[in-house]
Amino acid sequence: MKLLLETWRKYLNEEKVDPQMKKYLDDHPYMEPDGLQEEPKKGTGKKPKGSGRRLYTDEDPSDTVSVKFSTVQDIKDTLSKSSFKAKSHKRQSQIINLIHQRARAAYQNAKDPKVKARLKKSFEYAKKRKEASKAKTKRMNKNK
Repeated sequence: MKLLLETWRKYLNEEKVDPQMKKYLDDHPYMEPDGLQEEPKKGTGKKPKGSGRRLYTDEDPSDTVSVKFSTVQDIKDTLSKSSFKAKSHKRQSQIINLIHQRARAAYQNAKDPKVKARLKKSFEYAKKRKEASKAKTKRMNKNK
């Protein structure tokens, strides 16, 4: 892999390459041929600007919980899953926060009155669960 990268860069340094193209490629390193870019370190969340690599990839798929938030019952079902309950309190709080944010965005963007009313109920329920999670965090920190 590094040999390919070095060869590509050596080719760019030769005088055969159009100077404008060379400057463009220097300014846009993500335009190098596929597979020649160095992969960012895992866990850093970084990727080359403008690149589609590692976009929305899950670096730890074993930690995944599928989430539904369109109705109160969907949220209750999500929060009662064994995959959710097996997580630490910190991870559960993150998931509850994610549900809250998505329900809020869906509620705010809804146009149909019936859909908006249903999403408002789910948003209010998510808000209540988020506050309960915050209270538990405070209790846990107080006991330390």
